Amino acid sequence: MSSYSQIPDTPGHGLISVLLIGPDEHRRKAVADALSGAPIGLIREYSSYPRDLDDLPRMLEQQCDVVIVDLDSDPEYALEVVESIYAYGSATVIVCSAKANLELAVRCMRAGAREFLTLPLNPATISDALARISIRGTSTNPTGRRTARKVFVFLGAKGGCGVTTIAANFAVSLAQESRQTTLLVDLGLPLGDAALNLGMVTEYSTFNALENSSRLDASFLSTLLAKHMSGLSVLAAPSEFSPTQPSLEAIDRLMGVARQNFDYVIVDAGTRMDLKDAKFFDDSAILYLVTQAGVTELRNANRMIGQYFISRGSKLQVVVNRHASQALLLDDKQIEKALTRPIDWKIPDDYATARRTQNAATPLAMEDSPISRAIRRMARKACGLPEEDAKGQSAGLLGWARRGFTKLGTGAAKDGTGSPMGSAATMDPDHAKS
Repeated sequence: MSSYSQIPDTPGHGLISVLLIGPDEHRRKAVADALSGAPIGLIREYSSYPRDLDDLPRMLEQQCDVVIVDLDSDPEYALEVVESIYAYGSATVIVCSAKANLELAVRCMRAGAREFLTLPLNPATISDALARISIRGTSTNPTGRRTARKVFVFLGAKGGCGVTTIAANFAVSLAQESRQTTLLVDLGLPLGDAALNLGMVTEYSTFNALENSSRLDASFLSTLLAKHMSGLSVLAAPSEFSPTQPSLEAIDRLMGVARQNFDYVIVDAGTRMDLKDAKFFDDSAILYLVTQAGVTELRNANRMIGQYFISRGSKLQVVVNRHASQALLLDDKQIEKALTRPIDWKIPDDYATARRTQNAATPLAMEDSPISRAIRRMARKACGLPEEDAKGQSAGLLGWARRGFTKLGTGAAKDGTGSPMGSAATMDPDHAKS
């Protein structure tokens, strides 16, 4: 973490507090001088961009209303900083640059910046920007909940490990438990079936998004999404084989828009190791590697961890599916030795329940079963909640009843008002922006 200094000032009660981020001391001082005549309180400075974007919550944990980011030292990384501050949802972002570039300004707005100011600044310009922010409100998160946006990627060590079942039901549980905007993206192309696991029939798919990646924004994405009765938004895999293989650039564009507009994005990656080179697969994503306690599955998982994921640390979560300690030829110690790391999650072996819910097009998360309870614990921990709630209730039907949803025999759904839930859903207006 870079060091910061506090500019001597007389903080006023209720005034806006400002944090300056930028490696260039001359430009930082110029911004501070322009701020000197504005009606603000405390000003802090960081002398470099954060080395690790995960450090941003600590950087912002002291109350901070506005963050001013200097773009020019490293524009690409500075944009990632802007996006991360916006994702954390605790402060309004202003960006400064000596380059009056329309394309750069648009990229900054899409990353979450509220104002784009051209250097050199004059006091009147920055005072006007702060006045506009003050009128609109400084918090980018209307709920007031300080929640960092996250991407969760589910990847199977071998076909048939159950990665889609776990990913889809994790997404439902996360939407229920967190009460935050949640999106499931099925990238298990060409044969992804996450929507089928949730009993959904969808009109549009990831193919529609990827073939139109050049014009993909929040508004367009919202027209492609299906809404599950739990509140989860779903971008399903196509029902037919795609005529072309989407590029990683198109996938990155899709994921960039998704990350900007949802608190949580869950990716069902199937067994697609080729996605490891996509930007969303970086170390900021939490990777759930799903395996089973078979020789081939553990061998694959061992190679994947050793070759690609050894540096992820706690951002790698190993999930052993169909775990049945009494029936396994290998015990947990042998499994962990084969994986070269501890098991993070054990999904019980309850094949009868899993098969029954699949055949009935009913999510496991709707049932109170050992599998649903294990997945629910994963989801609660992922969104910062205790693994068990205060009353120790199961998600099951109680969770659905609390949210006012009723299940229909065909797997379709109605909300609590009796209105049918369509295949397309509009995005939360607080998160939709282009």
